[in-house]
Amino acid sequence: MASNALVEVTDANFDADVLKSDKPVLVDFWAAWCGPCRAIAPIVEELAGEYQGKIKVGKMDVDRNAATPCATKSPAFPPCWFSKTARSWNS
Repeated sequence: MASNALVEVTDANFDADVLKSDKPVLVDFWAAWCGPCRAIAPIVEELAGEYQGKIKVGKMDVDRNAATPCATKSPAFPPCWFSKTARSWNS
């Protein structure tokens, strides 16, 4: 990850770092082969730096972490999800 403000989100830490976060969370689901994902990456990194300490910004590599994107019913790439509370993921 290019920015220290970005959090690497994985299937293993999704619950703790996203669903149970005390701050709102933006998660960028991405893949190395996804052109649009690479196109928005600088914007996600900029948001992470600009809002550091106010919100958590994470990136999840969907090729290495397939369970969570399926559970959140991500329709296509590049989806970015914003969660204020765990309930946001179930709506």
